[in-house]
Amino acid sequence: MTDPLDWHRRGSRPGDHDLILFTTRFDEMEHPTSGQVFDRIVLESADWVNCVAITSTGLHVMVRQYRFGVGATTLETPGGMVDDGEDSETAIRRETLEESGYGGGTWRYLGATQPNPAIFDNLCHHWLGTGLERIQDPQPGAGEHIRVELMPPEQVVAAARSGEIRHALALAVIERTLDVWGHLRGAPLG
Repeated sequence: MTDPLDWHRRGSRPGDHDLILFTTRFDEMEHPTSGQVFDRIVLESADWVNCVAITSTGLHVMVRQYRFGVGATTLETPGGMVDDGEDSETAIRRETLEESGYGGGTWRYLGATQPNPAIFDNLCHHWLGTGLERIQDPQPGAGEHIRVELMPPEQVVAAARSGEIRHALALAVIERTLDVWGHLRGAPLG
């Protein structure tokens, strides 16, 4: 079954650029009513993962790292890319351990979001890890420099509300576990 808003793909060709984390593809897409064909870029990427990671003492494992796109250090939840041959649970356990040194515990899948369906073809899988313990020193990748911060849930909510946490995917996974905006209780925003 198709929706009247669906565009029809008339062709597809690989782009000329391998962007390290993404490859480019151009789809020739036909407008559903006019029939005009447009080239549309798609960034092909592995799926991503992120999590709300909670220690056995109830603190949230958060990471600060420099983000080149915004040119600033950001506060985020642990996460990363799903490597070839991994499922999302294996990936989030690996990423959390590498970035923070925390692991073990119990993990629960919270669902997935489309990071930006206008141009990306992948999903970001959200996880909740509870009862985590510090197992090792963090071992970030060669292109990462990370500081681990442990926060009570109230501090995480305050950081989200104040705009200190601005990463959309981090906010999405946090909102799946904490009532950040008060909307679930009918409280006014602001």
